[in-house]
Amino acid sequence: MPKLLSKLSNLLTFWYPFTEKLQFLALLFARIAVGQVYLKSGLAKWDGFFKFNGNTYDLFQYEFFCPDEIRKGALYLCDKTEQDYTNETVRFIIDRFANLAGIMEVALGVAIIVGLYSRLAALGLLAMTFFIQFFVFPDAASWWGSHAWWVVCLLAVLSFGPGKFSLDKIFKLDAK
Repeated sequence: MPKLLSKLSNLLTFWYPFTEKLQFLALLFARIAVGQVYLKSGLAKWDGFFKFNGNTYDLFQYEFFCPDEIRKGALYLCDKTEQDYTNETVRFIIDRFANLAGIMEVALGVAIIVGLYSRLAALGLLAMTFFIQFFVFPDAASWWGSHAWWVVCLLAVLSFGPGKFSLDKIFKLDAK
């Protein structure tokens, strides 16, 4: 019986050594899958070269940090009774945060797609993903709907590097 199990195991796992040859493809797809999400989101915040879309300020101020329906656990920065901002400093900080998000989503999205400083880009996008999950949309639907998948892709790049098809490999920027 053990001999039969051994033969069956060999028959079912003969292809395992070939899977290592697919790592570069998995990492390429992981980089593109998560990078395009952030790149598209970042580009939507712009109306042209260095021309920020004014609607993005409203998105950050009223959808993310002062929504009509308060999300349990979300960061709520406006006056709860007024449902608006009474402190202009808070509004200014949120607007700069929107600018920073627009810049970083484009820069890190492009960087991870082309594989340039991929691990650093993955770390930055991971921080953004966790911020979104814990402070903007802290619900299970957001986690399992998209954020968990982004985290998996980003952790793969962070752990294994960008793979063969990357600028990091061409310019020897990745230590591994």
